[in-house]
Amino acid sequence: MMIEVFDDADKVAQKGAEIVAGEARFAVATRGRFIIAVSGGQTPWKMLRALAGKEIPWDSVHVVQVDERLAPEGHPDRNLTHLRESLLEHAPLRPERIHAMPVEEKDLDAAVTSYALTLQEIAGSPAVLDLVHLGLGPDGHTASLVPGDPVLTMSDVDVALTGLYQGRRRMTLTYPVINRARRILWLVTGAEKVAMLSRLRAADASIPAGPVRQDQAFVLADRAAFGEDG
Repeated sequence: MMIEVFDDADKVAQKGAEIVAGEARFAVATRGRFIIAVSGGQTPWKMLRALAGKEIPWDSVHVVQVDERLAPEGHPDRNLTHLRESLLEHAPLRPERIHAMPVEEKDLDAAVTSYALTLQEIAGSPAVLDLVHLGLGPDGHTASLVPGDPVLTMSDVDVALTGLYQGRRRMTLTYPVINRARRILWLVTGAEKVAMLSRLRAADASIPAGPVRQDQAFVLADRAAFGEDG
């Protein structure tokens, strides 16, 4: 695991955009397409807004979701709402290249299966994503892999539904597909993340973020999350 520390969240977002742009250009040059999975959060939205201005072969980019809350379309709780605002409105990315988790479907079990098939269609079987962006919660969660949820033990599916967490159920990618990714990019900002960032760096498997593979991981943190005063 490689880690870089920056003065603030804005600089983390800018560096994240540079890394993603570089990975995108390399992936398209070598494999003909770039598939990125994106999580939610304020810093990631800044990263995507910065990414929109980068030199990227957008026609060969696919964006999938790491996780999504079960909420109506357009709701501010939806990661998709902010994803579209941050990236789609500013980058020459075709709308159909954002593959939204189908959380509005009545049959959620079928929706999970459908999204797993979508991943296979664009990323192979088993699906191998080029880059997965992850965040880190103060409770050690990442994606919607949250403490105590049965999803943490799932080893034979790539997409799953969680129980109730912070008022909503979620659809999330699971460890198997996350750990098959060619690159993992963590953005970790804020003083409330100090303890969990330390445990992540130690590969502490007792927190949900701990089992995520580290050999192909970048961590971009601000000084607050790293435990530095500035």
